[in-house]
Amino acid sequence: MLWLVLAVALSAWLFLSSERQVVLAGHDSVLRPTLSGKAIIHTGPVLPDVRLDVGGPIGVDVTLGKTELRSMDELFERYAVLGSAPDGQRAVVVEEVESMLVAAVLRGAAVSSVIVAGGVLLWWLPGAQRRADLRGRVKEAVRTRRGITTAGVGVVTVAVLAVAVWQPWGEPGAPAADKEAGPVAGDWTPLADFLGAEIPVPEELADVEVRGDAYANQTRRLVASAVDTYNSSRTFYEKVVAKVPDLALREPGEDETVSVLVSDRHDNVGMDSVVRAIADEGGATGILDAGDDTSTGSEWETFSLDSLTDASDGLDKWAVTGNHDHGPTVGDYLADQGWTVLDGEVVDGPGGSTLLGVPDPRTSGLGNWIDEKGVTLEEAGEKLADIACASKEEGEPVATLLVHDPSLGRETLRRGCATLVVGGHRHVHLGPGEVTGENGNIGWTYTNGTTGGAAYAFAMGKIRRTAEVSLITYADGQPVGIQSVELETNGVLTAHEYVPLDPAR
Repeated sequence: MLWLVLAVALSAWLFLSSERQVVLAGHDSVLRPTLSGKAIIHTGPVLPDVRLDVGGPIGVDVTLGKTELRSMDELFERYAVLGSAPDGQRAVVVEEVESMLVAAVLRGAAVSSVIVAGGVLLWWLPGAQRRADLRGRVKEAVRTRRGITTAGVGVVTVAVLAVAVWQPWGEPGAPAADKEAGPVAGDWTPLADFLGAEIPVPEELADVEVRGDAYANQTRRLVASAVDTYNSSRTFYEKVVAKVPDLALREPGEDETVSVLVSDRHDNVGMDSVVRAIADEGGATGILDAGDDTSTGSEWETFSLDSLTDASDGLDKWAVTGNHDHGPTVGDYLADQGWTVLDGEVVDGPGGSTLLGVPDPRTSGLGNWIDEKGVTLEEAGEKLADIACASKEEGEPVATLLVHDPSLGRETLRRGCATLVVGGHRHVHLGPGEVTGENGNIGWTYTNGTTGGAAYAFAMGKIRRTAEVSLITYADGQPVGIQSVELETNGVLTAHEYVPLDPAR
């Protein structure tokens, strides 16, 4: 009973004093658990803080730190779009809070065990007679320097054991500046009162409160614009998702496997719910990501990767990075989230097929598939063809070559060493086109349009051009057909005819 009381008390204290540094909404942020049942977001001294119910006893306190932005309007648009599609960011918070809770319980139990076990051993080992003698000696010893030293050594030993079990150095810390950040002044005010009666607030935001002195017209205008963007984005994509069941999608056979292909999302998290709806309706069990999930590959853009990962929950996941996914951040982050990030090795793909992919050579994060730096796209394509053809000679022909830019697979198809090359990059649909290799083998090349409906490198909010998601069907370890689904800027959703990958078609 004593151990249980100690364990509960220590675990609760450790949990409520925990903090984690995470990236939320594109900010380096500090996350702390609370028992308020609220999510409180400290935005800084300029913008109002935000508070909302989380629907449970455990709340969170989030302090937003630095981020990258070009304007306040862009920042508020980011907040609005993420608010309209919050599942990815919510999943990050829940995972971190659960991790802190588990760590606190384990440490609390371990430290309590050390304390109780130490006390029991100190009491039991000497025996009854010896304990009586020790009590007398202790009374005498504490009055001497040697006795005080011995007691001190004992205390230090127990403390060292406790710290060794606790291991506080394993907990990610927060910068001192973030720890010292405090809330802005003022009382909590319902969002509707903050904006005024002339600006309608969506029903689901009725319980959101703000706090701060930032009641200037400029701040109110930015918040009002964010609410409008939130409402329009949420409404637009909800209507699109509702149309998906009416699409004429081909139903896969019992011996077939379907994977959904996305490319060039460019941070448009709003489309992720559409992607998942199409994947589910089309019977997809996997997802192929052809890259350019971000605009710059920066750490602040991991919210886009969180969103896609959350939308792909339960699916087999493969990915390559695109030319906009500069550096190692995107590939490493996706790998940590359970994606198979392709890097020049043939792996198991959808439906028992073989899959080869590489990061785009124009990004600074080349990975290990090519040793040379500064190579041209053509040179990289030749190297990739060497890998594919070597695999074919070893009895493991490549069924699908996943790249960001399909032109990277041109040489592979020319040599007849892959069945299907898929990618994106051009933001325009193209194919599937038949290619006869020099060895007589027939292959196909297919370019998916921009899944994010991106006209520029950053594409949050409503789509700015036709967005595309494709469904690839596999049978007997080979790709056998592709069906494209396109979304127009006016919300019209169209499923195009299924195209079999058959030379006789």
